[in-house]
Amino acid sequence: MRKWWPLAAVSLGVFMLLVDVTIVIVALPGIGADLGTSLSDLQWVMDGYALTLAALLLGAGSLADKSGRRRVYTGGLALFAAASLVCGLAGDPAVLVAARAVQGVGAAAMLATAMALLNVTYQGKDRGIAFGVWGAVSGAAAAVGPVLGGVLTEYLGWRWIFLVNLPVSAAAIALSLKVLPESRNPKAGRTDWAGMASFTVAVGSVVYVLIRGGSQGWTSGTSLGFAALAVVALAAFLVAEARGSHPMLDLSLFRRAPFVGVMLCGLLFSAVAFAYLPYTSLWVQSVLGLSPVSGGLVVLPMSAVAFVVSAAAGKRLPKVPAWLALGGGLALIAAGSLLQARLDADASWTVLVPGLVLTGLGVGIVSPVLAATAMAAVPPERGGMASGAMNTFRQLGQALGIAVFGVVLQQGLTRALDSAGGADALGGSAATALGSGQAHEVIARAPAGQLDSVVHLVRQTFAEALDDVMLASGITGLAGAALVALLIRTAAPAPARPAGSPAPAAEGGGVNGDAAAPLQTAGR
Repeated sequence: MRKWWPLAAVSLGVFMLLVDVTIVIVALPGIGADLGTSLSDLQWVMDGYALTLAALLLGAGSLADKSGRRRVYTGGLALFAAASLVCGLAGDPAVLVAARAVQGVGAAAMLATAMALLNVTYQGKDRGIAFGVWGAVSGAAAAVGPVLGGVLTEYLGWRWIFLVNLPVSAAAIALSLKVLPESRNPKAGRTDWAGMASFTVAVGSVVYVLIRGGSQGWTSGTSLGFAALAVVALAAFLVAEARGSHPMLDLSLFRRAPFVGVMLCGLLFSAVAFAYLPYTSLWVQSVLGLSPVSGGLVVLPMSAVAFVVSAAAGKRLPKVPAWLALGGGLALIAAGSLLQARLDADASWTVLVPGLVLTGLGVGIVSPVLAATAMAAVPPERGGMASGAMNTFRQLGQALGIAVFGVVLQQGLTRALDSAGGADALGGSAATALGSGQAHEVIARAPAGQLDSVVHLVRQTFAEALDDVMLASGITGLAGAALVALLIRTAAPAPARPAGSPAPAAEGGGVNGDAAAPLQTAGR
């Protein structure tokens, strides 16, 4: 039993950081009501975490190879805990968003080192078991997050979705220091600070424009300035990676059509399958009046089906061509979004269930294949880099999806209110209030004798706007599925290993691509 304590230490931290991707979804209405946030503030609560996680993931793996993987992992846990405390005590949106970004830094340090720690700790059959458990824990986190968030928010308050991380982090740190071996890559090169900084600025600027452009104006000086900054930072990133001696991302990999297809699939997978869920949560809680627990249970059909399908199909999917599994799975996810785009003023949350089940089926098919196909699409010595790039693109897809669908939702709310004459009845700020989860406040301002008509107008308005979001998600997913299948099918990469299978020794390092170098193990 003692030999599995390192697995427990790593799984505990990874479970916590992945739960924090989704646990906030159900708490958004409560956060909005307590802190008086706008829709863009709520978007940043989600994206501040996802962006820093995506931007720093590759660089954190490189730093861990050089400085020590256990050191970086436990340091990430400590930083994550400190940021969680600040999140739980935050008194205004700016502090909460900033603390969420710091949480993402800690999460990047943990996620970047998790697989490498398992790879150096276990060998042979034990390694396969460890990776299988790690994959199951990762899948369970997505299912548990909304439900756990609902329970904590309803019975203890939204702040406890962050404060609960403190005892978990303390236990994970103590266990890690006791049971995890320290390991380094003696041939690790310099950390790509230029690449990390430029990539962070580029993606942060793009998301800023998407989130703030609608309210500040797409052609305002601020929006245009950040758009220009994004272009300059992206150019700097490409130059840094092309000319650097130890780039965190080998740009030559993008000459391979299958690799491009797999990265595109990772980006769209997270965007289409998960990025609309925060807006679904606003609808079921602020408009339909469901409790946080009930709001968390609404998405359980998707998570449960995904978990069951992923576990059942793990042994069969390697026999299916990767282009068919990924393209077909993404198409199912997109079809699930389109099936949910049937909302009207009289709709209840049950209308979402068939679409959520179909989406869960697609998620269960894509999840076990995605990472393994990424590894198979590159030379073995670049397996670690491919794994890190895949995690980066998935988190980036979540962040960009939340930002883009937020624009669609806000524009849909404004359009629906204008077409129904609601702007005059409810006031010019009604669309902004609805988008930030303040439907109850909008209804409370209804003129005497018009309560029923205002309730109907609010429900109809949000339903139409959320339909727009679902349609955008579905159309994007269908187009992406066709492109992904075409790109991956243009070449025949090596057969993909199941997600839980052990990586070859050459792929055992960090996510920075220096995995082929021998591992140096230090004392505990």
